[in-house]
Amino acid sequence: MAQLRTIIFDLGNVIIPFDFKRGYTALAAHVDYPAEEISPRIRATGLVERFETGLIEPRPFVDELTRAIGAPITYEQFCEMWTSIFLEHTLIPIELVRELKKSYRMVVLSNTNAIHIEMVREQYPILGEFDQLVLSHEVKAMKPSPLMYSAAVEAAQARPDECFFTDDIAAYVEGARAFGIDAEQFLGYDKLLTDLRARGVSV
Repeated sequence: MAQLRTIIFDLGNVIIPFDFKRGYTALAAHVDYPAEEISPRIRATGLVERFETGLIEPRPFVDELTRAIGAPITYEQFCEMWTSIFLEHTLIPIELVRELKKSYRMVVLSNTNAIHIEMVREQYPILGEFDQLVLSHEVKAMKPSPLMYSAAVEAAQARPDECFFTDDIAAYVEGARAFGIDAEQFLGYDKLLTDLRARGVSV
């Protein structure tokens, strides 16, 4: 096994927990159909994937999406609802990242968008502890695209086999492994510590 040089974390539901239902509940007050229809209507537009791959800017995204789902709200109102999905606590403590950073380069690899990342940068100091954030809307691709893992390895300043990656979605873990990155599915803080210790990390 190669010597570990860089540790890469997914963002959502690894560092910061989120619940899409919070956003749908907020939007439900502004539409004239049942709340359970909001998610499939948003998915049917294909706009979120375009937004998270940087193919549409925030204001046109909000304009098109609110019109498509019949929610007559302002850009500011939408952003508040769109970012309400994130919960206050983090799933890993900031102290862990600070400790790991003493010995390893620290990178975030996330499928996200310009509205979400602006909010989480402001509200979650833990992100400021990472050396670099690799974000889908900037890379113009989404996990499990090899383009994302290539960008992560470049940010890692290491070979793929010198990186460890954790993500809550199994398909993204498999995508990383196919790229040559050592990866494990995130199933909670205790398992993360076990996975790190198995690789010789003192935590």
